[in-house]
Amino acid sequence: MIGELFQPMHLLVVGIVALFVFGPDKLPQLGKTLGRAVRELRGAMNEPDDAPKDGPR
Repeated sequence: MIGELFQPMHLLVVGIVALFVFGPDKLPQLGKTLGRAVRELRGAMNEPDDAPKDGPR
C-alpha cells in the first residue's frame, strides 16, 4: 500500500502543487529547511540518552 503512494505520477502532482502553493522562489529554501530538519531528527534519534534506563528508585 505504501509502495503505491510513491509512484512517479503521484510525486509529479505533489511537486506541481507545491510549486503553485510556495512559488519557484521559496521551493529551494523549503527543501533546504526540510533537509536540515530531517538531519537534526536523525541525529537526535541516534544520540544516547543521558538519563539511565532504570531511573531513581
